[in-house]
Amino acid sequence: MTALDLSSPVAVVGTGTMGQGIAQVALVAGHPVRLYDAVPGRARDAAEAIGARLDRLVDKGRLSAGDRDAARARLTPADGLAELADCALVVEAVLERLDVKQRLFGELEEIVAEDCLLATNTSSLSVTAIGGALRHPGRFVGLHFFNPAPLLPLVEVVSGFATDVTSATRAYETARAWGKTPVACADTPGFIVNRIARPFYAEAFAVYEAQAADPATIDAVLRESGGFRMGAFELTDLIGQDVNESVTHSVWQSFFQDVRFTPSLAQRRLVESGRLGRKSGHGWYDYAEGADRPEPHTADKERPPAHVVAEGGLGPAAELLTLIREAGIEVREEDEDQGTRLVLPGGGDLVLADGQTSAEFRDVVYFDLALDYRAATRIALSASQDTSPRTLAEATGLFQALGKDVSVIGDVPGMIVARTVARIIDLAHDAVAKGVATEEDIDTAMRLGVNYPLGPFEWGRRLGRDFAFDILDEMHERDPSGRYAPSLALYRHAYANDRRESTS
Repeated sequence: MTALDLSSPVAVVGTGTMGQGIAQVALVAGHPVRLYDAVPGRARDAAEAIGARLDRLVDKGRLSAGDRDAARARLTPADGLAELADCALVVEAVLERLDVKQRLFGELEEIVAEDCLLATNTSSLSVTAIGGALRHPGRFVGLHFFNPAPLLPLVEVVSGFATDVTSATRAYETARAWGKTPVACADTPGFIVNRIARPFYAEAFAVYEAQAADPATIDAVLRESGGFRMGAFELTDLIGQDVNESVTHSVWQSFFQDVRFTPSLAQRRLVESGRLGRKSGHGWYDYAEGADRPEPHTADKERPPAHVVAEGGLGPAAELLTLIREAGIEVREEDEDQGTRLVLPGGGDLVLADGQTSAEFRDVVYFDLALDYRAATRIALSASQDTSPRTLAEATGLFQALGKDVSVIGDVPGMIVARTVARIIDLAHDAVAKGVATEEDIDTAMRLGVNYPLGPFEWGRRLGRDFAFDILDEMHERDPSGRYAPSLALYRHAYANDRRESTS
């Protein structure tokens, strides 16, 4: 099944920001496009707005004047749904209410031809439920674009329970012909991106609610150590706290209040107070003119240790040994079968976050996971009240000698980056096991949809066979609510690797 022919008219119903963006994508690809909105006059206003954006593309040299004029000629505001009768594809981008969408597609089914592809851009509702009221639900599919649609490449092509393979394939190929990067997924709450991204927000909020660190520090660690483009607090301020919480709540409810997707009480209070982020002028941060932006906690300068003893290697943090040597600090290596750690001159241990807490041990400082320890500009450390000041000072001085800012946070299992990445990896494995999408499509979706530095499976391969499982298993022991219980899929993945290693 191939993409729609460029001569085939495409209709977009709903002319808000997303509807206009989708219309522009189809228009620039070469289709005749019809715009319809239930509010009189809005379709014409939207056509003018799209025309103005095309003008700006010409000014920037991204579109020729001739192509702009041809595109303008192909764009037609419609006064009624009947004017969409000859369209080969109708994409809906109206209010996120099931009854509204069902009613719209019921009306469209009476107007368009039987081979017309019907698509919803919903981000939170069930594609199956929307199409369930149709006489021919096989031609109904989800086409979830990301905002702004003309700029962001990802499109989730969602097959409902009754969607025909031919319809899904045609939608997929059409999105690709429009210059987008489509990924195929089953109709599951949150699809790919909004399902697997929940821990990025949830774990940051959980660390904050545990009073282990403030928003500015958590954001800085996620950016400067984890490699994420934005931290969870600044990103939700950009998205809108009400919008982000609504998606989280929808996914949680759709999964029958699965504890893994539990919304944040702190975010709920923020929404209730009207602090919705940038659009209201205040969210986690204050955006008023002249307002001070809070700085992340950064430890005072400490002297680096003269040497460290490496016992058993450092697993995903092995690169640190090279960096320590380059900084002129002696590394004494000792073979050790039990665990991996650095022993500091004062006798305390420095250990990569593993899901346990410093309070459980004699004298331990944990350090957080980094995407790239050489490139990272900040490292988080955690210690308990029983950790000796000397050990914390030596650990701080060590990372400062490597050119890193150091943020000391509270004694929370899994710290910040490690627990976040572990949970993202777990949800990705669970999604593949349940037929939501392939590993490749999930990695693509998370890199393009939310700008993650690595896809979950790419990250898992880099970290090692059971890094995520081990962290979550330890965290589950300390919080048996089920929130951190590793999925059966992740357990099988880790166990299968264990077996292969033990029999090789």
